[in-house]
Amino acid sequence: MRLTKFTDLALRAVMRLAVSEQDGSPTTREVAEAMGVPATHMAKAVTRLQHLGVLEARRGRGGGLALTPLGRHASVGWLVRELEGEGEVVACEGDSPCPLRGACRLRQALRDAQEAFYATLDPLTVADLVTSPTGPVLVGLVGHRPG
Repeated sequence: MRLTKFTDLALRAVMRLAVSEQDGSPTTREVAEAMGVPATHMAKAVTRLQHLGVLEARRGRGGGLALTPLGRHASVGWLVRELEGEGEVVACEGDSPCPLRGACRLRQALRDAQEAFYATLDPLTVADLVTSPTGPVLVGLVGHRPG
């Protein structure tokens, strides 16, 4: 199973925000710079995370990004499912449907493997992801905002 770059970016943003209480509320641009990604890509991830209720964004002076209580305690499995969508590992339908789709054992095996992947992530929370050694590294990536 491979996550999309979008999901990877969104998870890294959430992890970064989970340790941001020490330095205030970073902006989307600051999170993007800390993660080494384009701000436009981060903005898309932030928008999706806002729609999920995982983070909030405040505009203007003193604004920035912050995790919501849901975001801090969200199951990583739930979050990945929401970000990845309902798609299957393989595309058996579509413009050129697979001729085996009606009798294929691989499709069900891949569905089971995908669910096992998510089930492994279900007990983890965002807060779990930023315990040591990850949290201190994330804090080290944080730039100080101009006062």
